Amino acid sequence: MKNKTNMSQNDPNRGRQGSDGPPDLDEVFRQLNQKLARLLGARPTAGGQPGPEPKAAFKGGAVAVVGVLAALWLGSGFYVVDAKEQGVVLRMGSFSRVTDPGLQWHLPYPFEKAEIVNLTELRSVEVGYRSNAKNKVPEESLMLTADQNIIDVQLSVQYDVKDPKAFLFNNASADRNANDIVKQATETAIREVVGRNKVDFVLNEGRAQIAADAQKVIQDILDRYGLGVRIAKVNINAVQPPEQVLAAFDDAVKAGQDKDKLRNEGLAYANDVVPKAKGMAARLEQEAEAYQQKVVAEAEGDASRFKQVLSEYNKAPKVMRDRLYLDMMQQVMSASSKVIVDQKGGNSLLYLPLDKLMQATAPTAPATASAASAPAAAQPAAPVAPAVRGNKNGRDFGRSRDILGGER
Repeated sequence: MKNKTNMSQNDPNRGRQGSDGPPDLDEVFRQLNQKLARLLGARPTAGGQPGPEPKAAFKGGAVAVVGVLAALWLGSGFYVVDAKEQGVVLRMGSFSRVTDPGLQWHLPYPFEKAEIVNLTELRSVEVGYRSNAKNKVPEESLMLTADQNIIDVQLSVQYDVKDPKAFLFNNASADRNANDIVKQATETAIREVVGRNKVDFVLNEGRAQIAADAQKVIQDILDRYGLGVRIAKVNINAVQPPEQVLAAFDDAVKAGQDKDKLRNEGLAYANDVVPKAKGMAARLEQEAEAYQQKVVAEAEGDASRFKQVLSEYNKAPKVMRDRLYLDMMQQVMSASSKVIVDQKGGNSLLYLPLDKLMQATAPTAPATASAASAPAAAQPAAPVAPAVRGNKNGRDFGRSRDILGGER
């Protein structure tokens, strides 16, 4: 039984008799050598066997395999750099060169390695909160102002890469995006800037100024570190007092707003009243000057007229006295609506309603004239007037009419 087993193992026809036996290894290597020989250009013999010896054919096949593997190894050094990226080639772990966008090649592993850095990607860090303003981080957001007030500041910083070499080699943080270093620099800078300003400035009108100052300080810190990062923008998301004193700050803000409102109303009232008062004062001054000029002119005119009358008076004193008397009586009597005539030889007084008579003769009031004539007719002296025109008293009355400028 043992001999049969040994004979079966040494049988050259083993593996050909049926599908139940194991494959012949010699036959497998023979077929592999034939295939490699065909690839290398060896001509097979009439029996289907290659011309060269099996050892030479195997050696040629191994060389081909090595060549293919070498080609693949060399081809692994090709890499593509995008337009918004730059490549940094490391040779045995140290910096070698920076490559521009396009198809590039470096020595394959393990001699050289290429790191691709995105220069236009905006990276962001948050200080004082996480993802949402409600998720506050008090140990980051609470800071002290110049007037010893505590304030809650939440901000975010956006940055990109300006120097890929410095970004890769000077970033000692475990985070490849340098978020940790930028965050620490941001905390330092914002506390410095807020600490230089008072709480009212930080809460109200100073947000833009604080963001600009913080961006400059952060950039200075990162430049001293040589991190190769450019700060693109600093966003102040929220500035408010701590929640414990928020109500008191709101009351103070409202009081300040009321103060400004009342001040503006007072200024508006002053702007309305002061110009009017100045205008009135200017008008009164002008009226006073005009009155002064008028009085002075009248006085000068009276003085000039008096001098002229005096010269005429010196020429004919009696005539001038009569004329002056008549002029004065005309002025006095023209301003009076009642005339009293003294009848010589009698004790009765005659009352003449000249104002009513003048209204009766006016053309614009015919109805008033008829109404005014009734009380005039009721006077006892009315029928006497025509009778006294012919006597001495009538002549006196007529003379008075001449003085008043009426008809004789």
